[in-house]
Amino acid sequence: MTTSSTNAPLIEKHTIGYVPPEDRHGKVRDLFTLWFGGNIAPLPIVTGALGVQLFHLNLFWGISAILVGHLVGGVLMALHSAQGPQMGIPQMIQSRAQFGSLGALLVVAIAGVMYLGFFASNIVLAGKSLHGLMDSVPVPVGIVIGAVGSGVISIIGYRFIHVLNRIGTWVLGIGIAVGFVYIFSHIQSSDFLTRGGFNISGWLATVSLAALWQIAFAPYVSDYSRYLPANVPVAQTFWTTYLGSALGSSLSFIFGAVAVLATPVGLDTMVAVTQATGAIGPLMLVLFLLSVISHNALNLYGAVLSLITLVQTFAWRWIPTGRSRAILSVVVLVSCCIVAIFASADFIGHFVDLVLALLVVLVPWTAINLIDFYAIHKGQYDIASIFRVDGGRYGRYNPQALLAYAIGILVQIPFMNTPLYVGPVSAHIDGADLSWLIGLAVTSPLYYWLASRDSAYRRRQRSFEATVGL
Repeated sequence: MTTSSTNAPLIEKHTIGYVPPEDRHGKVRDLFTLWFGGNIAPLPIVTGALGVQLFHLNLFWGISAILVGHLVGGVLMALHSAQGPQMGIPQMIQSRAQFGSLGALLVVAIAGVMYLGFFASNIVLAGKSLHGLMDSVPVPVGIVIGAVGSGVISIIGYRFIHVLNRIGTWVLGIGIAVGFVYIFSHIQSSDFLTRGGFNISGWLATVSLAALWQIAFAPYVSDYSRYLPANVPVAQTFWTTYLGSALGSSLSFIFGAVAVLATPVGLDTMVAVTQATGAIGPLMLVLFLLSVISHNALNLYGAVLSLITLVQTFAWRWIPTGRSRAILSVVVLVSCCIVAIFASADFIGHFVDLVLALLVVLVPWTAINLIDFYAIHKGQYDIASIFRVDGGRYGRYNPQALLAYAIGILVQIPFMNTPLYVGPVSAHIDGADLSWLIGLAVTSPLYYWLASRDSAYRRRQRSFEATVGL
């Protein structure tokens, strides 16, 4: 049974601190609408189109690669989500239990940079979209409007984010369904079914794009399940998250591929979407704009929680309130607006390239976090130690985790294909990025082996289990 949300405050009062049972007002079904509605947006549409645009797959092989990638990557993402009700704390601060209080700083900082990169990029997208819909609105003004909209949602916090996505699921779900119907009934190309074909490197590359899309949510997915009561079954949290994210993102990816194939060769993806949807094109753009503003609130929310986590590492007695979170949100928002308005267009593009490259360092973190939670600690952690400056029973550094993490990054390098670097193996197989598979395959058993052999760890774990009565 879940706690009623009728008495929950509109503005979220918690930040990175433990959410006590009396404040667990979340509902499991909200996880489906959050991740379904949040994934009906321009960025996944543009990403999905790459399978047919860049890798030259046809409709059948493009869709199959998209589905395989999201179905596989979504498993990892949903396993992180299922940690939220048991832990009651954000994902990034929980990493201290695996890496130590100081050892986790690198991962937290990288996650924060990713959030900032996605937030800045999306407010630029919002500004350009507003300008495209209304010429009288200059792009800089549109950027500010988009940022403020996301900022208000982020500051109000958890409950409002879920409310908007419950509405967005119906509106955007119906919108994209109508869009599909219109495109299939107004195909403008003669090679809709025959353009492209099958090539193993392109298929694998598209699978990787879809899987990495899901893995990119891992650092903050449990931030939105931590308000669920601790007795919510793990399977419920997993499946509602998994189905919402895999279905929503797959639909957007496929929508992008279909729109590109239904229009003449050479069009920009969003131009193809506008042309393919014809009379309902302007309405689709409005819906996508609202989706960008709503979903971008998650990036600002995650950036602020990461910043608070970094500061709290050294000021461990400080667990900030909702007011502190609101102030930091405004500071981050204003800073990103200044960068987005005054920086060159190339700067934003290069910043996104950096963010995509950083995904490589999240893969071994994902492996370590999941192995530690499900196979080693089995969901039992000392929350008080996680908030101590010395890491409590988890220490300042965990050598086993840091070693596995470093090796997990190194083994991916030959298989990488990012805007900043292409590894030799990836280049040999026509650009397919298999780094995430290699990272998972090496890091998971390596960390389990290292942690299992750590006699000091086993003593600490036996002591903790005796304390909690396991």
